[in-house]
Amino acid sequence: MTSIKTILFAAAALAALPSAIHAQSPVANPNPAAVQAGTYGVEPAHTRINFTVSHMGFTDWYGDFTDASGTLVIDPKAPAAAKVDISIPTASVTTINAKLNEELRSDAWFDAAKYPTIHFVSTKVTLTSARTALITGELTFHGVTKPVVLKTTFNASGVNPLDKGTTVGFNATTTIKRSDFGVKTYVPLIGDDVTLRISAAFERKN
Repeated sequence: MTSIKTILFAAAALAALPSAIHAQSPVANPNPAAVQAGTYGVEPAHTRINFTVSHMGFTDWYGDFTDASGTLVIDPKAPAAAKVDISIPTASVTTINAKLNEELRSDAWFDAAKYPTIHFVSTKVTLTSARTALITGELTFHGVTKPVVLKTTFNASGVNPLDKGTTVGFNATTTIKRSDFGVKTYVPLIGDDVTLRISAAFERKN
């Protein structure tokens, strides 16, 4: 049974939330036609790039990249003409293991000192439904550039009630072979296929 103490704690936590949240009804609009046309910048605090790789076939291992930057140019009247350009600091890679973090940044793996940036720039957008698209682009990682296709879903757009920024959000996934980019350490003991999951927030600049 839920204790009175737990209920009081939950009530206090809710009361501590900014008043703007209490005053606002949901503002995220899932209608793509409602997106404001313009140039958007990556909102790094709420953008996450997650990767998954098989660990000896026993488990899946997860990691993240943070501090992404870049732009999205979009017009709801011409969604196929959208363009995205994203950069990610290689050294931002993190896992739950601090020793592994340093190993991944080393020249045995990502070599963040020599290749400090992971870069994706779109070359084509193919709509697959009103809210989904395939975004083809060039991914540069570990000094190698290869074409990749992001399976992308539009989430919603609207004004963020906290920072008042006009925001648009997407999810995207793709799978790459790390050996294609010259990262071959422990293949195939550690999986070659790497799944990327991206939750991207952009705020309108103009």
